[in-house]
Amino acid sequence: MPTNSAATNRARDLQGSDGFRRVARAGYAVSGLLHLVIGWVAIHLALTSSAGGESADQEGALSALGDAPWGVAILWFAVVALATLGAWQVTTAVAVSGSEEDAGSTRMKAVATAVTYLVLAVLAWRVVQGGGSGSGSGTDALMSSPLGRVGVAVAGVVIVAVGGYHVYKGLSQKFTEDLESTGDGAVGRGVIVAGVAGYAAKGVALIIMGVLFVVGAVQADPDKASGLDVALRTLAELPFGKLMLAVVAVGFAAYGLYSFARARYAQM
Repeated sequence: MPTNSAATNRARDLQGSDGFRRVARAGYAVSGLLHLVIGWVAIHLALTSSAGGESADQEGALSALGDAPWGVAILWFAVVALATLGAWQVTTAVAVSGSEEDAGSTRMKAVATAVTYLVLAVLAWRVVQGGGSGSGSGTDALMSSPLGRVGVAVAGVVIVAVGGYHVYKGLSQKFTEDLESTGDGAVGRGVIVAGVAGYAAKGVALIIMGVLFVVGAVQADPDKASGLDVALRTLAELPFGKLMLAVVAVGFAAYGLYSFARARYAQM
């Protein structure tokens, strides 16, 4: 059983690998592509009241990529890149140093980020295999018991908090702390604009999704706690909802562009 010091050294050795770093960076590019597709589906929904049969979420984006030419190859690349980025975040959590407070905060953030990308990698793998996330049936099962509904409500509160942090991170430009640089001149300004718009729009969508989770738990309605696609469709049904959805859709596309920049400039 390796000691903490041995595990830390091993994690740092892994992060010293140029190949590991390059494939992990590609994970940000894959995330960017997914957000561009979500933005496209959402703007189509805002303009036509139809998403063309696709869901405006990660699973829908992956399915759309799978239907494209070379779709299977793209999905397998997504699996590898996203899983590698998740693994990179795991090594970051293990290798982190500094004061106990700073290290603890960095470690928690890295673990949460690792889970996000590893879940996306698994979802991409399931789409390759012809399956889906199965989230609907899982929510139905949770809604069948009071304790399960409490769990869904708690998840909703957490999602609202994450969404609020996304808005703050965007408007305060705190996302620049994740980057080695934003680039020079027009590129740098573009990265900042994309980051601000992208994080704010994604945060708004997450807040709506979290609120729907809480409402779904209170009403024992699993359809409301079904994820990003339902949140965006709910937004479209509000007064001026189509306009707001179009703005959010552009924001998702902006987040996608920011993610491409992050693939190049992320601190790794």
